[in-house]
Amino acid sequence: MGQVRASAERDIDASPDVVYAFVRDYRDQRPRILPPNYLDYAVEEGGTGAGTVVSYRLQAGRRERPYRMRVSEPAEHTLTETDTDSSLVTTWTVKPGGGGSRVQIETTWEGASGIGGFFERRFAPAGLRRIHDDMLARLADVLA
Repeated sequence: MGQVRASAERDIDASPDVVYAFVRDYRDQRPRILPPNYLDYAVEEGGTGAGTVVSYRLQAGRRERPYRMRVSEPAEHTLTETDTDSSLVTTWTVKPGGGGSRVQIETTWEGASGIGGFFERRFAPAGLRRIHDDMLARLADVLA
C-alpha cells in the first residue's frame, strides 16, 4: 500500500476571493464546472463551504465509484473534501498568481496492495489529473 496522488493547477483570470467564493458554492456554482465524469451529483447538507456534504458517482476510465464528500475549510482559501467511506481526500487551494489566481486541485488516497495497487498507482493519477484539468478549464471559462 502507499499514498496515491493526482494534482492539477491553473491560473484563473479572477481574484482569489472571487474564485474561492465560486468553488465553495456547491449548490449553485460547482455543478457549472463539473465534467461529465461526475454522475448524480447532489448536495445532501449545507451547500456553501464547511459542513457541506455532497454525493456523486465518479466515472474514470472504465471504473465508476460512489463518493460522499464532507467539506471543511482548514485554512484561508482552502477547501478539503473528505470521502466518508474511504481514504480519498480532495483539496482545493486558491492563491494569488498569474495576474489573478492560481488554483490547485489535489486528490490523495491510500492505494491498494499487490498487482491491483501497482496498476492503480500507475494509471489512476493520470486519469484523475485529466478530470481535474477539465474542471479547472471549465472554471476559467465560467469566470472569464
